[in-house]
Amino acid sequence: MLVLMQIPPSDRKLVQIVDAALAQAAQRAGPWLACRIGCTQCCHGAFAINALDALRLQEAMIALRAADPSLAAELHRRARAWIEEHGSEFPGDLTTGQLGETEADRDRFEQFANEAPCPALDPATGRCDVYAARPMTCRVFGPPVRMGEGDALGHCELCFHGATEAEVEACEMPVPHDLEAELVKELGKTSETVVAFALLPSAHALPR
Repeated sequence: MLVLMQIPPSDRKLVQIVDAALAQAAQRAGPWLACRIGCTQCCHGAFAINALDALRLQEAMIALRAADPSLAAELHRRARAWIEEHGSEFPGDLTTGQLGETEADRDRFEQFANEAPCPALDPATGRCDVYAARPMTCRVFGPPVRMGEGDALGHCELCFHGATEAEVEACEMPVPHDLEAELVKELGKTSETVVAFALLPSAHALPR
């Protein structure tokens, strides 16, 4: 897993901005936004998370081990099981959890664990057990967003059925990519990982 560092104080501002933007987009979208507890399509498939995302999850797990040890243990179990099942194909370093950065590694990641449920997902309830600390990818998934300047709008395929292009555009959720990039740069840690590694308490739990 990534080494636990001090999360920048401004990360709280980033989370607040994103959560407020999501709430406003959801209000504008109304019934077109189909996201709800139990709808878990977006909780399947591996995706990269940056160092900020990993730190949020690690801090959440520290708090959870104190507040609810049994749930923390269950999350650890799911994370270890996820890595044991998919680790042989992991395009990176299994000891650190870091994703590889070569073009070949990136190509392999495109096909990696695409159907696997996230270990943070409670299969019985469809809830995320670390919802308050979920990665930015999870926070912005659903409403129409642009992943970069000039990019076309994209949204969950289950949402906005029957909406016109103009109606979709009116529900766009702005994402503060620049602020996130500044905070990642402040950490000085550009490597990425996946959720399973960030949920583990120590690298000693990883398969060798």
